[in-house]
Parts: sequence; C-alpha cells; structure tokens
Amino acid sequence: MATESPATRRVQVAEHPRLLKLKEMFNSKFGSIPKFYVRAPGRVNLIGEHIDYCGYSVLPMAVEQDLLIAVEPVETYTLQLANTNPLYPDFSTSATNIQIDKTKPLWHNYFLCGLKGIQEHFGLSNLTGMNCLVDGNIPPRSGLSSSSALVCCAGLVTLTVLGMNLTKVELAEICAKSERYIGTEGGGMDQSISFLAEEGTAKLIEFSPLRATNVNLPSGAVFVIANSCVEMNKAATSHFNIRVMECRLAAKLLAKYKSLQWDKVLQLEEVQAKLGISLEEMLLVTEDALHPEPYSPEEICRCLGITLEELRTQILSPNTHDVLIFKLYQRAKHVYSEAARVLQFKKICEEAPENTVQLLGELMNQSHMSCRDMYECSCPELDQLVNICRKFGAEGSRLTGAGWGGCTVSIVPADKLTSFLANVHKAYYQRSDGSLAPEKQSLFATKPGGGALVFLEA
Repeated sequence: MATESPATRRVQVAEHPRLLKLKEMFNSKFGSIPKFYVRAPGRVNLIGEHIDYCGYSVLPMAVEQDLLIAVEPVETYTLQLANTNPLYPDFSTSATNIQIDKTKPLWHNYFLCGLKGIQEHFGLSNLTGMNCLVDGNIPPRSGLSSSSALVCCAGLVTLTVLGMNLTKVELAEICAKSERYIGTEGGGMDQSISFLAEEGTAKLIEFSPLRATNVNLPSGAVFVIANSCVEMNKAATSHFNIRVMECRLAAKLLAKYKSLQWDKVLQLEEVQAKLGISLEEMLLVTEDALHPEPYSPEEICRCLGITLEELRTQILSPNTHDVLIFKLYQRAKHVYSEAARVLQFKKICEEAPENTVQLLGELMNQSHMSCRDMYECSCPELDQLVNICRKFGAEGSRLTGAGWGGCTVSIVPADKLTSFLANVHKAYYQRSDGSLAPEKQSLFATKPGGGALVFLEA
C-alpha cells in the first residue's frame, strides 16, 4: 500500500450524472472542456478524537460524500478557481506567487495550501496556470473534513497537472503539512484517510511512520452521521490551537516530572514511548504529575524553569500568546484514555464477540463523555443530539471531528435503522411549529468509502 499512487480511472463522463453536470458547468464557465477530474472524500472519525496531533492512532473511515474538481491546465500563469456553490466566490491569482492569508480562512485558501505543498515538495518556482471548478457534497464546517478534502484534491490536481508521481503516503504527509499554512495545527488523520481509504473498510491510521491497517466493522450495525447544524470552522477560532498547545505543555511538564529531556518533547505519545510504559500507566503518571486546577503561564514557567518570554517565543504558537489558563491535567487524561479506547475498538472488531456492537457503543459513549468533560470540545447541541440518538436506539453516539459543533456519529443495529432515522429526524430537526430545521444533509447512514483518485474521460 505504501508504494501505491492514487488510482487513475477512465470513465464515460456521460454515464456519471454528477461528472456530466460538472463538465457542462465548466464549459459554461470557462468556454472549454476539462482535461481530467479529481475526487477526494470526506471522513468520519469513529473513535480517537484530538489525539492524532499528540502522536496517537485514530480510527476513521472515508464517507461516500466527496469533493470533485474539474481541471484544465492553461498556457498562462493564472490560476482560476470557481465553485458550483454560489456561496463561494470565484478567485483568481498568479500561479507564480501563491499567497495564503492566515487571517481569513476563505475557501480558496485551502486549495492554495494543497497547491503550495506540492510546489514546495518539488522545489518549483513556477507553476503552470489552470482553470478549476469545484463541486462538493460534504456538509461544510460539520466535522466531516470538507476543508482537508479540498487540500487533498488540490494536491492531487497539482501533481497531475505537473505529470509527477508520489505515493498515497507521501501525498497524505505533504497535504497534512501544507494545511498548516492556513494556521491550523492539525495532526494528519484527515489527509491520511482521504488518500488511504478503501471501500468497505475503516482504517487504523498510525503515525511516524504513517501507515494504515484495515479494520472490518461489524456487519450487524451501521454508522449514522447527524449534523448538529452548529457550524465550526477550526481555522477561524483559537479553540483548536489552544488544545494542541495544552497537550504540548502537558507533555513537557510530564517529561520534566519524569526527568526526561523535556525541551525536545512535543507530543504526549513521546513521553509514553520514552518511559516505555502502558497507556493505563501514563494515566497514573498524569495523576501524580499534574493537578486538576488550571495552570497559569507563570506556573508553567516555574515548573519548567523558563521565563515568560521563552514560553512565548519557544513553545506557544502566535495565536495562544494571550491565553491566561491552560488545563493540562484534563487534556492529558483525555488523550491517554482516548488512545486506549482506539486500541480496544480495533481489538473488539478483530475478535468479533457476540456483543460486539454493544461493546463498541460503550467505547463511543465513553469517548463522548471524555470529549465533553475533559477536553471540553462539545457544545449543548451536540450533547442534546447524542442523547437523542442514544434514546432512539444507538448503542453508542459521540461527537466526531474537532467538536464545538458539527456532527455526531452513532452505531445503530441494522434492524433499528429505519425507526432510528425517523425518530431522530423528528426529535432534533423538526421544530415545535412543525417546520424543519435546515437540512444540510443532516442525517444519513454511511458505509466506508474509497480514497482520492483521478478520473480521465474514456
């Protein structure tokens, strides 16, 4: 798998209604025909929230919803981007001078991240121009990774235009790194599953080195995604980066407590690896080393023996300089317990006991409680939606994605699916006046989908 490039598939565009419509819209927009199309899927993380950037394995699957881009390379050095959704305005820039504005996470900046990542990987000063039309059916700002799908699509578009080759793993690593141009300190799960996904199976994604292992999900259950309709853009707020920083600081304080070389440590996983102990033992170390009360920047400096200036310039990211409290104990407790739940989830799927669905559901419920109480990345609407899903037949339900809005994922016995969908729809999306809340593809069962690929017209 590691040496494979993304698949290229020849298709009769006329036989694919969505591709045909995209081709017609492209022709109407640019007065020409696309040379090829690229698709990248969204994803749902079944378990393992906010731990990829701490170095720990996660367990996502690609969803069937995806992004498609129709592409035509052009002789000029101009990049023209358009979107089939009128909410996203056209954008044009010189392909020789890519500038990404971190202060405004506008849609086109995610495309520029993927393009710039490939450009820098190959050390290219100039890129050819191209016309691109984007079409997506992943609900935006819902925690299903529409932004990372766009970064991955753009990376694959650029690679294809250049006529270069990279493996799926190389592409995933480049796109994970390049998405940080937008200012989000993510961990790499979204880009990895976008490229490494295979139809019909979830994946255990491990890091350093990046690798993916098939995880066969139980046949007697389905996973249902429900959108809280609270939108969360993790690049537009500091919530996400504060959590990344709290985990980094917790790792440093734990390393110092255990007399390790703390200044080189960035991730909580590194502390466990250096100590050579289990996740359960790391939870005990956390109890001993950290206190539940929030830490001030001054206390962190005292613990590490550094100045406030050193903390700001050498450890904190620019958008966390003004944070006054850091909850290190809670964040470390969540990460180590969630990392253990991922491994338990995989083990249960492999062993397939009679009560597999119930056991997986319990792990998902524990994950949501930890996200809500220890990581504080839920919101009232997500908690309400999780409770409704459990009430109407889900064995387990949890927030998925960054949180603070977006979607839940629930494991539902297959024979309860029809009543589950009807009851949740009525309880959460139907207003008291009888009207429906905005749908935004609000509630759907999904199967593990395939990864990113290139379509050529046959």
